[in-house]
Amino acid sequence: MNIPYYNDYPEASTVRELVSMSSTRFNQGIAYSYRQRPSDPEAVHVTFRRFAYDVKCLGTAELECGMAGVHCALIGKLSYNWVLCYMSLLSIGAVLVPLDRDWSAEDLADTVKKADCRFLICDGDLSEKAEKICEAAGIEKRIFMSGDCEEISSMLATGATLVSEGDDSFYKAPIDPNALALLVFTSGTTGKGKGVMLTQKAILSNVADALKVNRWGKKMVAVLPPHHTFGSTVGILAVLCCGVENYISSGIRYLLGELKAEQPDMMVLVPLYLETFKRKILSTVKEKKLERVFSAMLSLSRGAKRVGVKKATDKLFSSVLAAFGGKLKLVVCGGAPLNEDVLSFFNAMGITVLNGYGITECSPLISVNRVGDVIPGSVGSLIPSDRLKIEVIGDGDEGEICVTGPNVMLGYYKDEAATAACMDGDGYFHTGDIGRVDDEGHIYITGRLKNLIILSNGKNVYPEEIENVLSTIPGVMEMVVYEGQSRRGAQFNSIVAEFYMDPDYAKDNGISDVKRYLQTHTENYNRTAVPYKKIDLIRVRQTEFPKNTLRKILRFKLDRTID
Repeated sequence: MNIPYYNDYPEASTVRELVSMSSTRFNQGIAYSYRQRPSDPEAVHVTFRRFAYDVKCLGTAELECGMAGVHCALIGKLSYNWVLCYMSLLSIGAVLVPLDRDWSAEDLADTVKKADCRFLICDGDLSEKAEKICEAAGIEKRIFMSGDCEEISSMLATGATLVSEGDDSFYKAPIDPNALALLVFTSGTTGKGKGVMLTQKAILSNVADALKVNRWGKKMVAVLPPHHTFGSTVGILAVLCCGVENYISSGIRYLLGELKAEQPDMMVLVPLYLETFKRKILSTVKEKKLERVFSAMLSLSRGAKRVGVKKATDKLFSSVLAAFGGKLKLVVCGGAPLNEDVLSFFNAMGITVLNGYGITECSPLISVNRVGDVIPGSVGSLIPSDRLKIEVIGDGDEGEICVTGPNVMLGYYKDEAATAACMDGDGYFHTGDIGRVDDEGHIYITGRLKNLIILSNGKNVYPEEIENVLSTIPGVMEMVVYEGQSRRGAQFNSIVAEFYMDPDYAKDNGISDVKRYLQTHTENYNRTAVPYKKIDLIRVRQTEFPKNTLRKILRFKLDRTID
């Protein structure tokens, strides 16, 4: 299938230029909306023109403070002020270091010190953490974005005064698109994260590619943590560039109410949110005793879509989708693997889910499905600017995915050894992900190199391949596959499946012995699995797996001992 590229969005060379171009192009259109307090009946609306003015004023004040060209830590939840700080700091040539506010004060202080930050901007409710960070890391100045001690508003006023008096330093601040601009510390699902060095050229080339491969909607609700590149590059920069109104959520606890009130037609999400939405829908259906009717509707819709009938079937689910505002049609999903049944579920209801693949070191987007070319199980085809190669491991066509292009990082901050280990002589970044590419260019991710289990007989087992099957067991919320180890560090060649079961599902379905239930389903899997991929031992957790803020499971924190 020949899928078109869209080229009607001009590519910016710097974030400052992107903000200016968006202001000119969309002017009085709404760029951002948000509620000062979650309980407020009406949202505040900020036009593209006003947003550009706010960025200029804040950037002018930041220049007055001496923040140009220096490393600045930004720690906070998603908010209008966070977005302002992100845009203004990059617009004056500062090096931005966005960090997870949920980290401990000690971890934040270590990272801020490692990143050579001189300024700290954070939420007002983090004042105690801020004090510890500043003391431990030798921070020159701290600025609060929110709360009783908010300083961003006074900086905006100061900047507005300077601008009104003819200060044009904002547009004169030098910016090198090829220099370090964004220092992002990875989430470290397999160990301690590293500092990824990204340029404005890398980030903005990724934005341009995101807009080339798909048409976007008119309004979205932003909820992803902004310190991750998926949340900032795709969920903030790309959205601003194409004129979408971006409603900034007050947080996950308010999300469903906001969706109903704001009626977005698109969202940028990680799989966890879609899985949560699916469970909520099915729970409501069950409460109303409509399981059989709903199942029949899904089957009817899937059949109709296969023969090209769409509009009629979309109406079947209008009452269900009303809980999400009734207009949601497009979801761009990334950050973690997406189960095929979740994709199929929402596509049947008239919501197109475009699963993609990316990694922080690539700004982050590498591939994404296209509208009209959604392939179940695939993370789509390569973005236009990149080149890809597969370094085959063993027999077959699977191997490590390697990428080169303008979106690839400069390297890891203060870690030449780690940089050299992942960059080859041809300029390809070795992602550490295992996958394959079909004849039509669709990419399939089958595992993570660091998670690979190599048995004593030389056989390779990709845990993710097994997880994709076992995670479909009804009632399973989360599960991980790994090789069991001795307390002395020895390997047992025993493959362990560890589950976290939905307690409500178990209760509602009369499952008193959860382990026996899971054992039965696992045995069904074992009957058809090749011998070396069979599960030897199952474990049942009473709590969720430890996760980062993108809800990726932190595998390195799991206890794998079985003796």
